[in-house]
Amino acid sequence: MSDFLILNTRPEHAEACAALQGLCYPTLAKEEHLTTEQYLSHIRIFPEGQFVAIDRATGRVAGSTAGLLVWYDSIDPEHFRGHTYLGAIGGGWFTNHDPLGNYYYGADLCVHPDYRGRGIARLLYDARKDLCRRLNLRGQVIGGMIPGFAQYKHELSAEEYVQRVQAGLIYDPTLTTQLRNGFEVRGLLPNYLNDPPSDGWSVLLEWPNPDYRPGPDL
Repeated sequence: MSDFLILNTRPEHAEACAALQGLCYPTLAKEEHLTTEQYLSHIRIFPEGQFVAIDRATGRVAGSTAGLLVWYDSIDPEHFRGHTYLGAIGGGWFTNHDPLGNYYYGADLCVHPDYRGRGIARLLYDARKDLCRRLNLRGQVIGGMIPGFAQYKHELSAEEYVQRVQAGLIYDPTLTTQLRNGFEVRGLLPNYLNDPPSDGWSVLLEWPNPDYRPGPDL
């Protein structure tokens, strides 16, 4: 049995989830950190799409993930020109959640530094995958940060960096984990986040649901 229990996020978890933002995304602009009030909004709007990892021994929130449903005809990078993090998630409030959406848009995934390396990210990604299967969604979409790019940006372009991470030549703390969890690179997203060390670059990623069953043509 895992040391961690995965639950749908409840109001009493919201403050702890918000506290993880600064710990997990220290270089991200503060206005792009999700707040306690925003987590409460997520729970009201789409409760089944929010998850926390709870330490069974202490009851502490060890990690969290949040997301909403959106509709995309395809995950084509040409359709994502000008796509930004806050624009994609209703300014952080998930007010653009589409109950009939065909993709889960992963807004964030945080693991407390004290708990890293213990498989929590995989548990949270698995919870999102299970949700996609239950709702028969086409998959998940995320704009993934590339924090490791800061060390290489003076010698590599963002595209070259991502290609080397994909090839296993460079380890990126975020992108490598996402690739190991079945996400596929669809393109790059310039100015997606206000994250100066990475020059605002993120990666457009898709996890295609292998169990997706297309509905009848209308």
